[in-house]
Amino acid sequence: MEVEKQDKLNTVLIPEKQANWQGRPEWFFNRAHTDTYELWYEGRYKRAEVWQKKVMEQLVSKDPRIKTLLEFGCGTTRFTRWWKEIGIEATGGDISPLMLSQAIHLFDGDLVNADSHHMPFKDNTFDALAFITTFEYYKDPVQVIREAARVARCGIAMGMMNRNSPKVARRRVQQVFGKNPFYVTATFYTPAKLMAIIDKALKGRDYTVEWTCTGLPKWFPVQQWNVPVGDFFGLYVQLND
Repeated sequence: MEVEKQDKLNTVLIPEKQANWQGRPEWFFNRAHTDTYELWYEGRYKRAEVWQKKVMEQLVSKDPRIKTLLEFGCGTTRFTRWWKEIGIEATGGDISPLMLSQAIHLFDGDLVNADSHHMPFKDNTFDALAFITTFEYYKDPVQVIREAARVARCGIAMGMMNRNSPKVARRRVQQVFGKNPFYVTATFYTPAKLMAIIDKALKGRDYTVEWTCTGLPKWFPVQQWNVPVGDFFGLYVQLND
């Protein structure tokens, strides 16, 4: 009986350090990282966040049909809260209960714990679907885009780290020395590479794509441009059918 009792006490829903999703360990199932996620945005990443929000608002606001939005990979709802601030009724979805355990205290809208490869929503439930710095972690990006196009009536907004950035090389070097666990399983895209995946996923659909880059050094004469170079790029898929 003592052994059974001890085993029960040691059983937790998610291990303290690592848990698998898609057959691999992910940082967003590790409390050491998820509990400090909001602090990271409030620190050295703050300037980058401001510009990321600027470009995403520019892209999405061009489609006047967007009144409701589902953000998948919402994490602690950093961007989900912001969608509401700019007048879009937002809902958040994430695979990590550790992230959502914080989100419920920070966000007053609806949240769902689910896998983006199989979204638990009917067709055309929302006007748009958004992925902000989360699409890099999906093993089957074609399936995820198809799900997004099924659930969203009007468009798909995507913001992510750009493969054409010196920081990508730096992150890979850091990983070799065990210093940066956040991008070990990430796949970095360029706008061209992402558009090729979108084309495959939405074959036969009528859509248009617009993108722009930011995440340029402070000393650079511009902070946003339509050249595929920069730490971050925003992309909007407008569904026309």
